[in-house]
Order: sequence, then C-alpha cells, then structure tokens
Amino acid sequence: MTDQSQGVLPDHAIAAMIAAGRITCDAPDAGQVQPASLDLRLGTVAYRVRASFLSGKGRKVEDRIAEFEMHRMDLTHGAVLEKGCVYVVPLLEALDLPADVTAVCNAKSSTGRVDCLTRVIADGGTEFDRIPAGYTGPLYAEICPRSFSVKVAPGLRLNQIRFRRGQAVLSDAELAARHAETPLVDGLPVIDEGLGFSVDLTPTDTGIVGYRAKPHTGVIDLTRIAAHEVSDFWEEVRSEKGRIILDPGAFYILVSREAVTIPPDCAAEMSPYLAMVGEFRVHYAGFFDPGFGHGVPARGVLEVRCHEAPFVLEHGQVVGRLVYERMAGPPETLYGAGIASNYQGQGLKLSKHFKA
Repeated sequence: MTDQSQGVLPDHAIAAMIAAGRITCDAPDAGQVQPASLDLRLGTVAYRVRASFLSGKGRKVEDRIAEFEMHRMDLTHGAVLEKGCVYVVPLLEALDLPADVTAVCNAKSSTGRVDCLTRVIADGGTEFDRIPAGYTGPLYAEICPRSFSVKVAPGLRLNQIRFRRGQAVLSDAELAARHAETPLVDGLPVIDEGLGFSVDLTPTDTGIVGYRAKPHTGVIDLTRIAAHEVSDFWEEVRSEKGRIILDPGAFYILVSREAVTIPPDCAAEMSPYLAMVGEFRVHYAGFFDPGFGHGVPARGVLEVRCHEAPFVLEHGQVVGRLVYERMAGPPETLYGAGIASNYQGQGLKLSKHFKA
C-alpha cells in the first residue's frame, strides 16, 4: 500500500510533507509526529478577543483578530488564560496542502480532560477544525478554558491535525466484518454509524466512578506534568445503584464500560451520540491512533458536560461512538510502541498534569 492510497496519512507521509514544505514546521519537537497525526504548537502571542469567530469565506483570521481584539499577551515566559475568556493564538505550523489532501483537527486528550475548549481556525474557514484540500496559509488555535484557568507557553501542544486523502470512514458493514475477524470491543458491539460505547458506573475498589470539576480552583499549569494535586481541582464521584445525577453546567470525567481496540491499519475519532438521548454532551477531544488498545485493553475516557436540566446517567447507557477510518498506509510506529503514550492501557484517568 502506498501513500497515494485513500485514507488517513501515516507518520512517514506526514514527515515527507514536512520535508517537502507542505507543512511549515520549523525545528519540529521530538514526538510531534504521531502515528496518524501531527501535534500543533502554540506561538508566542495570545489575543484576547470579545467572542469566538470564524474567518468566513474570502477573509483572513488576522483581519478578524483586529476586529475583535481586546488585548494581547506575550506568552514567551508563560501566561495565564482565564476561565470563561476566549483567546486566539497563532500556531507555529502552516500548511500548503496538495489538491487531494484535506485535514481535520481536534483537541489532544490531555486538553479535553481539563475542559479546555480549543479549536483550529484558518483563513477563509466556514467550519472549526476543518481544513479544505489545497489550503495554503497559517493556522490559529481558538482557546476557551471552561472549568479551570490554565497557564500556557510557546510550543505547548493543545491541538493535533490529521490528514486524509479521499474517503476514509469504515462503513457499518466493514466494522462488523472487522469485529468478527478481530474484536474491536469486548462484549457485544453496538454498530450504528460507528462503534457505540457506554458509560461505566460500577464503583472501583475505592468506590469512585468519576470526577467532577470543582467550581473555584487555582490555575492548572499545562506545561507541568504530574504536578497538581487531584483534590485541589476535582471532587470524587460515586454512584448510587449504578447511576449518577449530572448537574447543569458541571463537567465530569467518566470512563467507558467497554475496552476498545484500534487495529494498526485504522485510526478512530470519538463522536457524540444522538442529542436526543439526554441533557448532556460527551466531548470528543482527541484522536485514537493506530495501536490504541492493541494487545493492551484500554477504555475511553469520557468528558461529559450536562446542559440545562439535571439528568440521570445510568450504568451501560450508550453515550458516544468511535468512528473508524482506514489508514492510507501502515505507520512506522504504533501508539504505545516506542513513543511516549500517557493513556495506553488506561481506565478512569485524569489528564497527565495531575499526580497519580
């Protein structure tokens, strides 16, 4: 299989795009190229803006920043982005995509787990996180911390980008055939526009089924790993008869009941389930790289926010789906094999910024 095949481009194809100048990525960091994606890095300045925005067809992001800017911050020595505010940060990477390659962006798992809403915007963009084929120009991160104020610095990786050629999504029939050959999930699969997964509200040995963000906390320094006390930022959540009641506006970290597998020739993205199933949203931060859970069972961590009304969430309730995509070629390195993988073999787990 060559890199000209349809599907998600693997690590060596991304490295080739960097070498060819298709991705401007001066002095790439070690590990920035993942098995099926590229981590994007913050630049040196953040613009505090009045509201979230899209550039719009035929318009540039820098022009919209000038329209909505309130003030700017130098990130060189680190700076705090305050909860509830919206910032735009130029990224260190820019694109000159081939005419047959599109791109999609997403927040990294660690970003979503601290409830930091971050999306990529581009010149002429009419959608967040979607980059059309043939796009040439800069990239920007829109950042809105939701539950905690966060400290950031240049080079910090909050977003990642994945490149596709042609149609990559596996159909339900293909997923069923895959599962019959090599199980993608333990137990009976729920296949409907992807592989459904449910919430686990069975208490652990400690009785904990999840965590809820505290409303008034200090700052999370996103440049520091395993440096924060869990109890300073999170309340433990315990279930009553296999259920919990979600409070409006509250943010929760829960875990899927199922252990999932991403085969080496596939990638996946977490997608929310139908809005009609309840008054809550399961965030879909992060991509699942080839090899996630392969040989080492791993469950999906769920970032859940309740909407307008309290809602009873029950054990085994389907809350989201994994959309599988075929790779255009095999990656040179799989997730959890030879690269630093914070969440391989995970269960219920907070972001890497917290002490174990």
